[in-house]
Amino acid sequence: MKRSSCSLFLVTAVTLALILAGCAPHAPKSYPPTHPATQRPYTVNGKTYYPITSARGYWERGRASWYGRQFHGRKTANGEVFDMYAMTAAHKTLPMNTMLLVRNLDNGRQTVVRVNDRGPFIRGRIVDLSYKAAGELDMVRSGIATIEIIALGEAPGPVPAGGGRPSRLVHQDFNRGDYFVQVGSYLNQGSAERIARRLMDKGADVVIQPYITSGYTYYRVQVYAGKVLQTAQSFERQLLRDGFPGAFLFSR
Repeated sequence: MKRSSCSLFLVTAVTLALILAGCAPHAPKSYPPTHPATQRPYTVNGKTYYPITSARGYWERGRASWYGRQFHGRKTANGEVFDMYAMTAAHKTLPMNTMLLVRNLDNGRQTVVRVNDRGPFIRGRIVDLSYKAAGELDMVRSGIATIEIIALGEAPGPVPAGGGRPSRLVHQDFNRGDYFVQVGSYLNQGSAERIARRLMDKGADVVIQPYITSGYTYYRVQVYAGKVLQTAQSFERQLLRDGFPGAFLFSR
């Protein structure tokens, strides 16, 4: 990592926006009452997940699975009724209604889905597709496929029949942005500061971002990863090798 003279600083989410965007609103004193429940941290099987606030620039590669009849008609994480014949997907941290381009790297097929659920909670899988979406990717029989997902924007509602894209879909430049890697989130501020100093000693530009929810303050340790997606992905892999198994890449 490139050596940096950046010093450790502690900012609120709004103050961080001030630094990055040049605006100056006051920091909120409590958890916003209008904050969607699906954006709050949640715990499954002893592991806590922290949904990100924006999917802009998001890209991920891994394994996909699908779910269908067993869950057909049940409620999804955002309160909708799961329809196995709709073009939807479950993801652990992306905002609800994020539109994803999903490419099956095993056969080259691709389709577009809308995130309306949380999961999959099986190690090594990054997205759970509806039966319909799995059929579009020709992975129903295999059950599992190697895929990549790219966030296209946010949809106002369900995907039209046949997987068409809604008119309000906003496209992004996936290869450039302000990329960060979150290496951990801690209830103890001192623990977050120790991790941050450890990273700074290696030359990283580090931000500790407090996140308030349900009366608790979590201290998120985030490392700047640059403006080029490929470079940021390499940096994320390096942090995973360096002992941060929960590290994940995101873009502001």
